Amino acid sequence: MTTSALSRRDFLALAAAVPAASMLAQRRLPPIGLELYSVRGELMKDQMGTVRTVAKMGYEVVEFYAPYYSWTPEQAKDVRKLMDDLGIRCLSTHNGAANLAPEGLQKAIELNQIIGSRTIVMASPPRITNLDGWKGLAEQLSKAAATLQPLGMSAGFHNHAAEWTAVEGQRPVDVLAAGTPRNFVMQLDVGTCVAAGADPVAFIKANPGRVASVHCKDWAPGTPAEEKGYRVLFGEGTSPWRQIFEAAESVGGVQYYLLEQEGSRFSEFETAQRCLATYKSMRA
Repeated sequence: MTTSALSRRDFLALAAAVPAASMLAQRRLPPIGLELYSVRGELMKDQMGTVRTVAKMGYEVVEFYAPYYSWTPEQAKDVRKLMDDLGIRCLSTHNGAANLAPEGLQKAIELNQIIGSRTIVMASPPRITNLDGWKGLAEQLSKAAATLQPLGMSAGFHNHAAEWTAVEGQRPVDVLAAGTPRNFVMQLDVGTCVAAGADPVAFIKANPGRVASVHCKDWAPGTPAEEKGYRVLFGEGTSPWRQIFEAAESVGGVQYYLLEQEGSRFSEFETAQRCLATYKSMRA
């Protein structure tokens, strides 16, 4: 046997490494989408054209926000056909509180089913001033989730900064997580979490399997006039994105990411394009 020959031990080690390397190469990241509030001005001017532009940029998913609720079923079917033609999906929608109340939920279900969305997210809660109010909202959302579950759908809640501030000793976001079922989605808005001084990674780890979608909005100290606050582009703020991605994908149960921008120094479309390019460079 020559000195260049592989030993049996070396051969077995190499053979074991090949499948691992192959699995790494084939790793599929969660789809990346755009919360269409980011391009709301363009969307109001030309809804179909805006969806086409976003798809051309390379986004795989879109999330429609509150105005979608005014659509007729026929309009929803037109939107679904366009998305099918473009090869993109809508996996969730943003809704006012009334859309998840019993009297509003059926219309939301109909429209979401048409466009292929499986999650009806409460984008902002009604005005709540005490802990009992947050517990009552958790009960309402749990009832909505129970209605949706047999349909293969789920309900969700999108946090803002207020939900990270304790009310009577408890953070509302924790009250909602504790008071809703396991299939209820805690849609994490990273920017508002960081702005409130909370830790998004700790929240994900404390709620395993509950963070099915993450709003990738950044934040930095400063004023909007200084192009700070929420006006920084994705990746320009203080959010610990690499740790967030690792936690979301290892324990959070994330199914897709949504880039979101409230405004920036660039146009809406250029902002969406730049944010997507930064996201892709981070995940390369």
